[in-house]
Amino acid sequence: MEPDRDHVPHPTGGLTLDDEFKAARPMLAGLAYRLLGSWHDAEDVLQEAYLRWAVVEQSAVREPRRYLTRVVTRLAVDSLRTRQARRETYVGDWLPEPAPADLFGSADPGDLSLAVLHLMERLTPVQRAVYVLRTAFVIPYDEIADILGRSPEDCRQLQRRAKDALADSRARFTPTRNEQERLLTDFAAAARSGNLERLKGLLRADAVAWSDGGGRAKAARRPIHGRDKLARFFGQLYSRAEAFDAVVLDLAGERALLVRLGEVPHVLTLETNAGQVVGIRLLTNPDKLSVAASRAASGRPWDK
Repeated sequence: MEPDRDHVPHPTGGLTLDDEFKAARPMLAGLAYRLLGSWHDAEDVLQEAYLRWAVVEQSAVREPRRYLTRVVTRLAVDSLRTRQARRETYVGDWLPEPAPADLFGSADPGDLSLAVLHLMERLTPVQRAVYVLRTAFVIPYDEIADILGRSPEDCRQLQRRAKDALADSRARFTPTRNEQERLLTDFAAAARSGNLERLKGLLRADAVAWSDGGGRAKAARRPIHGRDKLARFFGQLYSRAEAFDAVVLDLAGERALLVRLGEVPHVLTLETNAGQVVGIRLLTNPDKLSVAASRAASGRPWDK
């Protein structure tokens, strides 16, 4: 990358290139995943960042973590721009790819749910970068400006616009992971039994569900709105399946169910408000399930 103020002599303390990158990797993984909402895309960015890091003159980098943050952010912004162009041909809703919490080591972004990542799809790539760097990592505006090649005031305006775009009239509550798990298993049990009244009791009247099959698996192509429609949809989907199995997964920021209807898997996550389900995300696209499915053996059986 071009010379910048990160490139001045500094003592390395005997650390190798690999040591420096490994030390920063959990933070960089959280950054890339927040920016992209896709673990596979994040891995691609981390690999490219490592290749660039491997050829830099290490003794000329004053702050390795800052340098790597710059590289990962710029690569992710470029990837987002490319993805936006591809999104025009995507079949149905696009949902983030779930990533298990253990991929981030001790740097697990605790509040990074699929609901948050889905909401951030409203932002432009640069707005998203400013929002993540400022909100999640509390990076000063002058440093964000340096990373993105913008002025500090421009970055402040981008942050304000991002907050406006993400504003939601619904009050948001963050349930504990145990509360998330209880609602997930209650929801699945009610749907599996076909008990529509029990399902309706778990759903808020204005609840909405998004499904993502990406044209590769069966999924509703448009959001489903309303308690009654959702109760009928999930009641039929789960109760009519000849075989049903599910395990609880620990994702980055939330609990989820990996459900198998026969041999067909999907990941189910719930967004809640004051103990009721307000949002449902149903991911069936096999391209986005491989990482979560690989954790199925270590997941907990759902409480029927």
